[in-house]
Amino acid sequence: MPTPSLAALPIRRLTPRDLTACADLSEERGWPREEHKWGFLLTAGKGYGIDDPAGGLVSACVVTQYGPQDRPDLAAVGMVLVAERHARQGIGRRLMQHVISAMGTTPLTLHATPYGQPLYEELGFKVTGRAEMLLGHFRPGVAEPSVATRAATAEDLSAILRLDEEVFGADRTHIITRLPAFVDQLRVAEAQGRIIGYAGAWPNMATQVVGPMIARDTATAKALIASLAAHTARPLRTDIDVRHEELLAWAKEHGLASVTFNSVMTSGISELPGDWTRRFAPLTVAAG
Repeated sequence: MPTPSLAALPIRRLTPRDLTACADLSEERGWPREEHKWGFLLTAGKGYGIDDPAGGLVSACVVTQYGPQDRPDLAAVGMVLVAERHARQGIGRRLMQHVISAMGTTPLTLHATPYGQPLYEELGFKVTGRAEMLLGHFRPGVAEPSVATRAATAEDLSAILRLDEEVFGADRTHIITRLPAFVDQLRVAEAQGRIIGYAGAWPNMATQVVGPMIARDTATAKALIASLAAHTARPLRTDIDVRHEELLAWAKEHGLASVTFNSVMTSGISELPGDWTRRFAPLTVAAG
């Protein structure tokens, strides 16, 4: 039997049953397997992929939608991967074109590496911001932020959901309600009995990823990071909007180092909705 051409291979929806194949594809491309993250994204979002007749996946990506289910306000595209043996043959472009067509008029966003940015620009995405990835063991300072923080409880969920939608600019209920099962820590910041911020820390290989992180101001963001760091021995990793210059400088003073920069890109909108001044870190760059 002749091997079918790559262009003839169908694109299908992925499910949580494809988690191992997705992790294998990540590892084949030199990425961490990130099975915990793949499981979350395939459950909370829509996966798309192309099966390899020889086994495994030729390509994969995940789309996470926000807002009403029948008419999303925003969708984030992430984890766009093509197997090394099939790279530079137009597979990534074809998969992205399929996603763009499937999402119709829904505005799209993604975090692009320097390697992937040219393709996304050709597909109509525009750079609207940048995020800096930080990694390292957090070192507490002498004068820690004075904002009060504590572990979140089930009773905090409604307040967290209200704050998150106000700041993010779209309803993320299906994401936020999954956080207690996904993160190792979920903490809130309070002032005068009111929740003014929250943040999670979840396991990703040998690190703890800080995100999502919503905070009233930089002092609140600092307090949340410090409180999360105090409850783990693992190095922290996070992706912070470069406009939060004070927080980035503070994090570097406390042991985190810059790893890389990604471009925040959008299609169908000129900038992301919500209030960027209170949006400090995404759950993961794959989910926007």
